[in-house]
Amino acid sequence: MYNTIVAGYDESNSSKAALIESSHWLKRHGGTLYIVHAVYFDAEEFGIAPTQLEKRLEAGEKICIRTKEMISAEFGINARSLLCEGEPPEVIVAMAKEKAADLVVLGTYGRKGLNRLLMGSVTSQVIADAPADVLVVKKPCSECAGTYASVLVPFDGSDHSKRALGRAVRLAKAEGAAITILYVIPRYEEMVGFFRTESIRKSLYAEAEKIVDSAGEVASIEAVKTSSLIREGHVADEIVRVASNGSNHDLIVMGSHGWRGVDKAIMGSSTERVIVNAPVPVLVVR
Repeated sequence: MYNTIVAGYDESNSSKAALIESSHWLKRHGGTLYIVHAVYFDAEEFGIAPTQLEKRLEAGEKICIRTKEMISAEFGINARSLLCEGEPPEVIVAMAKEKAADLVVLGTYGRKGLNRLLMGSVTSQVIADAPADVLVVKKPCSECAGTYASVLVPFDGSDHSKRALGRAVRLAKAEGAAITILYVIPRYEEMVGFFRTESIRKSLYAEAEKIVDSAGEVASIEAVKTSSLIREGHVADEIVRVASNGSNHDLIVMGSHGWRGVDKAIMGSSTERVIVNAPVPVLVVR
């Protein structure tokens, strides 16, 4: 399913987790891992300290060699390292295109630290521009095993969510995993002043049931086990709540664009808000 993986690496614990997660996956399924380390040095900085670029490149080369040797020895996979000069998100996207990667893997890191994902961060820029799916790893290195037994798929019937469902079904089939299909009914009255009667509420739930049933039918064709949930509220908040409240979900799979309706315009895309707050890795499907 994912045979060529590009992993951004900057020696942080989060990027190490991304490498380990990727390596476990490739050890079990085969393929190639490209470890990408970016060295950024702007023109103003070069004018002040021109020799620093060479020193950073030398240090970066040592990091790449050491990391590639460690991954190859520990996991026995085909690992290659790439040292590039430039902005990290631009470098990662460029290498993903050059190597025809089908997955980019990142830890939750960025210039301001991705405990909180900010627009302009490495991760958000890569998700916006990557030519392939992006897996954001959100767990300690010790918990990274590259396996997924229970997958949560937010689904609203849109093209983006259909692609995410298709990818989740393929992954579940490869992993022997079960899928939970989640549909969130927006609280329109909170967002646009709409007064919802009990009749309208029943109608919304009936539509929701049709949508999750359609997703279940797609998964059943591939003999993938599914269950469904219908929640009411703000989409991103409910996705995080379901993933957090004592569930055994170990991966969220969702589309790269926000959900339909007015919630898409409030406080950024649902995808980004989920990545900020979810307790498990998030696979963003292109």
